[in-house]
Amino acid sequence: MEPKTISQTPITLAELKEEIAKIKQREKEPSIRITRMEEYINSFAEISPEAGKELHAAIAKLTINRLKEEHICKIVDMLPKTPNELKVVLQGYGISLTNDASGKIIERVNETLAKK
Repeated sequence: MEPKTISQTPITLAELKEEIAKIKQREKEPSIRITRMEEYINSFAEISPEAGKELHAAIAKLTINRLKEEHICKIVDMLPKTPNELKVVLQGYGISLTNDASGKIIERVNETLAKK
């Protein structure tokens, strides 16, 4: 019997870091995939899971029409510090934001980084 995908939900690197911690507690010897994934995440995840969740919620509260869950997760992962960096992060999705929306997102990201 092959595994079947029931649903897909985008998560941030910070949330994935939490999930890996749960797996490591549950399993005595985590697989090599888990170990490698943890190394990768530790080298790229810049904020704690709590800060990531706060930033995710803050960006979601902005209710920017074209911004979807996957876009918010990518913003939380990449932490763009300028509107140009945000533009580059979202470029792969074919989404463009107004200057006002970009400014609000960058403001939330920089507030989160200042608390870090």
